[in-house]
Amino acid sequence: MPEQKIPATQDGVLKKPAAPRTAPFLFLLAGLAVLSGYLLSKINLVGRTGIILFYKEYRIFRYWWKSALAVFAIWLFLFWLQGFVQKKLVRRQATLLHLAALIIAAIGLFFTYNDFRTDVSHRLVGERFHLGFYLFWIGWMGISLFYLAAQKHRSVI
Repeated sequence: MPEQKIPATQDGVLKKPAAPRTAPFLFLLAGLAVLSGYLLSKINLVGRTGIILFYKEYRIFRYWWKSALAVFAIWLFLFWLQGFVQKKLVRRQATLLHLAALIIAAIGLFFTYNDFRTDVSHRLVGERFHLGFYLFWIGWMGISLFYLAAQKHRSVI
């Protein structure tokens, strides 16, 4: 059985290899994307009529699988982008970036909630539709928290 090589830093300090926790997290994101897509497709009759007659660019929300794919694709891009930044920046800068992404997602969640409560046309589409968008922002927060937690588990032997 071949031995696994432990990578060393430039100063010769050995590091433990990162635990493969990415796959379970991506499966969780995929499940949340399916749930979000399902909820986004549950627009009430007034919202469906509005999409059919006036807002044709929102037809993607009529089908759960298209909505789920769109949400998951955006999450995968954000996951890749934040992972790329995690590898390229020093720890402090990466932490600040992940915290900024977390704050941006929380602000997006707040403004989405506020918009759904104050805009009449958005209020009419129904609560399940709203929950689908809330899940999108929560998923992005989860990605940021995933990378923030991964930074704390990096250990030096």
